[in-house]
Amino acid sequence: MKRRERTRHLIELGGLVVKSGLVELANDDRALLYGAFLQLAYQLQNETREQTATLWRRSGSRAFKAEKEAAEQKVR
Repeated sequence: MKRRERTRHLIELGGLVVKSGLVELANDDRALLYGAFLQLAYQLQNETREQTATLWRRSGSRAFKAEKEAAEQKVR
């Protein structure tokens, strides 16, 4: 991955952390956030990985869709 692409990718991932509200909920505590991410990674390593990933993906997709619809409502 080229440097510019990698930088963009990292910025987008950071944006998801902010968008999720985790930064505020954790009072910008990076140790707390890192610990939470380690827990997520652990959950994706066990035997229920596919089920967990499916649930999280559906939840994220619904949130993206709701956000898009809310933005479209504002434009109207």
